[in-house]
Amino acid sequence: MAPATPSSEPGKLTRASRVAAELRGEILQGGLRPGAKLNLDQLRERLEVSLSPLREAISRLVAEGLVEIEDQRGFRVAPVSEQNLTEIIEMRADLECLALGLSIERGDIDWESRVLSALHTLQRMNQEPAGARAHDKRAAAHAAFHEALASGCARATLIRLCTSFYDQNRRYMNILFPDPGERWRGADDHGAIAQAAVGRKKGLAVELLRQDIEQAGAPLAARLVETEKRQTTP
Repeated sequence: MAPATPSSEPGKLTRASRVAAELRGEILQGGLRPGAKLNLDQLRERLEVSLSPLREAISRLVAEGLVEIEDQRGFRVAPVSEQNLTEIIEMRADLECLALGLSIERGDIDWESRVLSALHTLQRMNQEPAGARAHDKRAAAHAAFHEALASGCARATLIRLCTSFYDQNRRYMNILFPDPGERWRGADDHGAIAQAAVGRKKGLAVELLRQDIEQAGAPLAARLVETEKRQTTP
């Protein structure tokens, strides 16, 4: 997207960002279901925004892979499929492992501190009593840990791509495992990944991270196949 010009309306960019964030959250949490048509008039009324910032917000979500354009028919929430999930897991693993490898090569002591701090928070969240608030905190801590691993790579575009595929992966998790407790049952605390990363053991750290992403994707694929079978069985 082109940067704002001096003649741009500052409020318009703020409204577009707000609307994009709200719609992104609804899509990632499964509130806006896969394949659902986006009625611009209804969204404009519900979000209390004019058409211009709404279209800009949706364009951002198209670029993120969360919304699709239908020729002559408007927009719809990106559908889910086994093929798409496989691609997301593969891309996420490749990109995050690349970012982690570069972070280990280039990251300084501040990067190490971010990784260890994020690990500490994640481990503390694992000890929180079960409940919706605790699950939300754990989800945020998990995302922050993966972000910290990539944060030392010194490649802003790579970090944005990592975040995009992480979010798409998270959408599948929220849709296929609507019970938050089930999402995190038996999840690893990521301590081994962090220790290998700050210990500058690049090969081991990258291998552990790839295993973590692929292993987390396996039950998603299984649940998706199971769901599709139920939907097609008479």
